[in-house]
Amino acid sequence: MTTQSEQSSSRKANIYYGWWIAGEFAITQTIAWGIVYYSFTVFITSMEAELGWSRSTITGASSLALLISGFMALPVGYWIDHYGGRWLMTTGVTVASVLVFAWSHVESVWAFYLIWSLMGVTMAAILYEPAFAVIAHWFIRHRGRALALVTFAAGFASTIFLPLSDWLLEKQGWRGAVQTLAIILAIGTIPLHALILRRKPKDIGLNPDGASEAEHLIHQSKNPSISFADAIKSTEFWWLTAGFSLAALGVIAIRYHFILLLIDRDFTPRFAAGAGGAIGAMQVAGRVIFAPLSERIPSRTVTAGLFLILAFSMLILRYIPTTTGVILFVIVFGAAYGAITLARPSMLADYFGSEHYGRISSIMAVFFTLASTFAPLGASWLYDWWGSYDRILWVLAIIMILSIGATLMIPSHTHTLD
Repeated sequence: MTTQSEQSSSRKANIYYGWWIAGEFAITQTIAWGIVYYSFTVFITSMEAELGWSRSTITGASSLALLISGFMALPVGYWIDHYGGRWLMTTGVTVASVLVFAWSHVESVWAFYLIWSLMGVTMAAILYEPAFAVIAHWFIRHRGRALALVTFAAGFASTIFLPLSDWLLEKQGWRGAVQTLAIILAIGTIPLHALILRRKPKDIGLNPDGASEAEHLIHQSKNPSISFADAIKSTEFWWLTAGFSLAALGVIAIRYHFILLLIDRDFTPRFAAGAGGAIGAMQVAGRVIFAPLSERIPSRTVTAGLFLILAFSMLILRYIPTTTGVILFVIVFGAAYGAITLARPSMLADYFGSEHYGRISSIMAVFFTLASTFAPLGASWLYDWWGSYDRILWVLAIIMILSIGATLMIPSHTHTLD
């Protein structure tokens, strides 16, 4: 609970406390995504060389973590709706820091898979899903701005941590680099979660957005939250889930294998890491573009258009295997990918409200994460089978086209359930 002095100080500064939480997430999500998710791919080839494991064996551990995190989203969503994210996320990043350090000492496959199985549990408690659920409780009218703040910053996770990880790899070897990242994760996230996160606005005498009681009641009457049971029975929910899950198959597979693909095409590891990091910068640009578009064009139309752009980007990478093609891909794919990250929580909250967001989102997260889990491993299997990424890019483009069809099945209006 926040003390009266904390509340008074916040009001005197005329800053709604939810913005402190959003700002905290802007920092901690950038660090968590950069280390727990993006940095992994930088160390794959070094681990292959030292440990003698296949690419699919190594990526399988990360895929298992994603799978576990998807199923853990169910209890995490329930916890966030009822108890908030403070101690859940603080504990999560503490354990994750220990696990990253343990990763640097692995010698056997079973230990590696055990570490990443436990990492999957922590990922459910520290990445976007719990952060978005917290934001949904603290903001209604300004939810889009708060999500934008968090995702704009976190869009630089790969931009910062892919080149940083590559530099640490060169200077310290993969084991030393991973140990350094564990220290950064602990220092950069644990104190902020523990000191800043709070449960819900009403716990400190506030309403979402810092609105007056009258404003809040008026907004609630015009935009009621859909019950958890009604939401998961609706066709809107399942088409929304299908569209984003199919898209995840495409974008996660290529995002995960992008550096490896460039190295296969004889680009230097330094260039590959830099190009991968540049995607993060373009994600931020995509989120800047998405915000005004979503206010003027139906969200399903914008989302379907983004999926089409992503399909086109796969073909760019397939048919323009030059530096120019890579740069064009980074711009097109990065911008669309960044906007999609913001579109999913925005659409979910717009259609179903914030009261039960955590649990509703957790159901979608199971399917979304199943797709995200299979994507890198499936692409690895196809690579082991075909020996190159050319046909894989065509498969991913087709999957993106299917996601467009699912998205267009969603009615354009909100809060209307079958």
